[in-house]
Amino acid sequence: MSSVDSFGSKGTLEVGDASYEVYRLAAVPGLERLPFSLKVLAENLLRTEDGANITADHVRALAGWDPDAQPDTEIQFTPARVIMQDFTGVPCVVDLATMREAVADLGGDPERINPLAPAEMVIDHSVQIDVAGRADAFERNVALEYERNRERYQFLRWGQTAFDDFKVVPPGTGIVHQVNIEYLARGVMVRDGRAYPDTCVGTDSHTTMVNGLGVLGWGVGGIEAEAAMLGQPVSMLIPRVVGFKLVGQIPAGVTATDVVLTITQKLRQHGVVGKFVEFYGEGVAAVPLANRATIGNMSPEFGSTVAIFPVDSVTIDYLRLTGRAQEQLDLVEAYAKEQGMWLDPTAPGYVEPLFSEYLELDLSTVVPSIAGPKRPQDRIELSRAKEQFQRDLPTYAPEVGNGVDEAERESFPASDSPAVSAPTDHTVKVTDSQGHSFGLFHGAVAIASITSCTNTSNPSVMLAAALLAKNAVEKGLTAKPWVKTSMAPGSQVVTNYYEKAGLWPYLEKLGFHLVGYGCATCIGNSGPLDEKVSEAINAHDLAVAAVLSGNRNFEGRINPDIKMNYLASPPLVIAYALAGTMDFDFEADPLGRAEDGSPIFLRDLWPSPELVQATIDASIDRAMFTHDYADVFSGDERWRALPTPEGNTFDWDAESTYVRKPPYFDGMGATPDPVTDIAGARVLAKLGDSVTTDHISPAGSIKADSPAGAYLAEHGVDRRDFNSYGSRRGNHEVMIRGTFANIRLRNQLVPGVEGGFTRNLLTGEQTTIYDASVAYQAAGVPLVVLGGKEYGSGSSRDWAAKGTRLLGVKAVITESFERIHRSNLIGMGVLPLQFPEGESADSLGLDGTETFDIAGVTALNEGVTPRTVAVTATKADGSVVAFDAVVRIDTPGEADYYRNGGILQYVLRQVAGVA
Repeated sequence: MSSVDSFGSKGTLEVGDASYEVYRLAAVPGLERLPFSLKVLAENLLRTEDGANITADHVRALAGWDPDAQPDTEIQFTPARVIMQDFTGVPCVVDLATMREAVADLGGDPERINPLAPAEMVIDHSVQIDVAGRADAFERNVALEYERNRERYQFLRWGQTAFDDFKVVPPGTGIVHQVNIEYLARGVMVRDGRAYPDTCVGTDSHTTMVNGLGVLGWGVGGIEAEAAMLGQPVSMLIPRVVGFKLVGQIPAGVTATDVVLTITQKLRQHGVVGKFVEFYGEGVAAVPLANRATIGNMSPEFGSTVAIFPVDSVTIDYLRLTGRAQEQLDLVEAYAKEQGMWLDPTAPGYVEPLFSEYLELDLSTVVPSIAGPKRPQDRIELSRAKEQFQRDLPTYAPEVGNGVDEAERESFPASDSPAVSAPTDHTVKVTDSQGHSFGLFHGAVAIASITSCTNTSNPSVMLAAALLAKNAVEKGLTAKPWVKTSMAPGSQVVTNYYEKAGLWPYLEKLGFHLVGYGCATCIGNSGPLDEKVSEAINAHDLAVAAVLSGNRNFEGRINPDIKMNYLASPPLVIAYALAGTMDFDFEADPLGRAEDGSPIFLRDLWPSPELVQATIDASIDRAMFTHDYADVFSGDERWRALPTPEGNTFDWDAESTYVRKPPYFDGMGATPDPVTDIAGARVLAKLGDSVTTDHISPAGSIKADSPAGAYLAEHGVDRRDFNSYGSRRGNHEVMIRGTFANIRLRNQLVPGVEGGFTRNLLTGEQTTIYDASVAYQAAGVPLVVLGGKEYGSGSSRDWAAKGTRLLGVKAVITESFERIHRSNLIGMGVLPLQFPEGESADSLGLDGTETFDIAGVTALNEGVTPRTVAVTATKADGSVVAFDAVVRIDTPGEADYYRNGGILQYVLRQVAGVA
């Protein structure tokens, strides 16, 4: 806490019978005009001012914030807590366990590696939908989850006892972000008698969901989260803040999902990468908290750091509904009003904050929408979904016609070329494992899944889906037999209100049985399709589709058999399960017929807003939340029965294929080696635009013929026990082999080939990226990766950076980076560079076969971060392409990390007292 208090801001806040130490913003003139989000940052600086890393000048920089200026002032943000999910959280605990040993090797005290801020993990990413569409699906999936993940879970139980202030929410409880808003979020933190805003960073990009609750937080890579747990502030530039005004009311038939997809498209087109988005205006009061959380959740999809709603009476009502104590409610309201953080545009004397940019959305103009077939920002109005599917289909089924050009797809409509229908002669007869016979075809919906943090926290869309299911069942409709249907709620509260409303039987009648409480289909844990269906899809190269109520639909993410993926609201997921095809016009095409032969359209099934609200009011109450979260950290009998290893350092099992000691600190000295220029580097991969962390980071299922599959087989693991890459994130040997191995990756060094392949430029042969890396490293050849625009968009996957580093990549040169991945690369000691403005690998004539030299990096040894470095690319014929690449080390803190070889090495030297 502040040891300086230059502005005399420290004081006392009385709330009821309690008093709290606070740092008042009113002590600093100028802060009152700031947006809510920057006020939170200002309080953070006042409270942590130490005269060295955080100074009065940093506070003055915020007080004098120029909304029109480009970000250029670095500040240090110290989050109040860290929240993790298990895919990204397990490597964090692995790294912390390894750091304890490394500190001892450097002569320090291992116990100093301990969370200094509350750290909480929710195990929500490990459940797979192996079993679906049947009453015992939940029990069978949970049993399989424990069977597969026993080693990981025992390791986490060790971490729970070995580290202070580290808590684990066991499997089967809910999705991390829903648990966060329903239980873990405090609104205002209290620690050692001091009250301050609840802020957090999380190891999942959708941590921004808590922005809907007025909590400033965002996703970071696991390596940044580890540093935050160990007391290191997050280095950042004071951002531009986009003010987003919401006006009007959502029309009947339009859902919060439709609003979110509209906002996603609008903000992605506007350009908000690296910016804060803050919602303001009188219309905010009309936005329910669940809708706010849904909007905040999608912040990574439009690229902003946060998408936050200030605290107001709606916030307090939600905290009350979800079981927070009255004393906490009183504190949150009193604190927000005391600090000028309470939003009430109708209050006398209210002054609208300043923003850098202004946007507005009239909610009454929003129409039902879906997004796809491969990016969240590619919104399609539902009324044009059939037409757009027909335009996009040739890209995925070449025999149909000409595909849509990617540049054309940037703006809707995708093209003016005529739509085409899926050819009827390409229907394949299938008899599935259950004996059902049907035809499969291009555009068939193979997965319809109500899943993901985005929507399953929102009663308005969840109950709308259940009521639509009820209407469909009562009219005799059924889901098509080729559709794998599933329901994965975000918390047990959803099950409670479904049961209270009497709606579960209707969902189950359509095959939407409970399959688990966790992040499932949205992260690739959709489980296998029916064996016979899968065989037919692959044998005939069918372009089938998934429809899910999630936030991510990137290529290769959802299921390896499925090429086209669409995001939709929960009720539309059910509608598409009834239709069974994307080649469907819900306005004109009937979903079935009544007994009298009359057509049944989607409009006949859609519940009215009044009915949805009445069902919410009758079926959701505070007692549900207080009951479900009463003993949230204890877990079920399976969890409690797991043996727990003991000791303050972990006893690594050399035979484990799940948890292994990583090599990041091997041979690390007390002082970092000097930074060197890069000479004689070869290109490991030359990639195009919109390469996501899903393309880079290991994710989804592990194929038997992949390097990772071969490794597991060599270590005695049966194919059926391979599990997913996500579940094996604690084993760097598996993860290295899965980096850049996405089945849809297109490496231009091997044109016409999809997947994790490249050309070994030392031999000229085509090989896997992993095997090429091994050969290059054996020859002492450094590597670079070339990319296009929006490199590293998507999830905050630390392994996208860790794998890049362990493959021997020294620099990544792109046209532009997304925020999280760029910082993660630096955190792993990889140099992020950008081509000169307006240039690209193609415009410079680079084909990836060149040898690269990068000069000027050594300036970092003198404490200077060069603006550019000289890149020389030499072709096989001796000709040279030279250009100055922009160095994307944006802050002095990032420069320190890079000089140390990575953020963990920097923190380790700090903790050991040798830095």
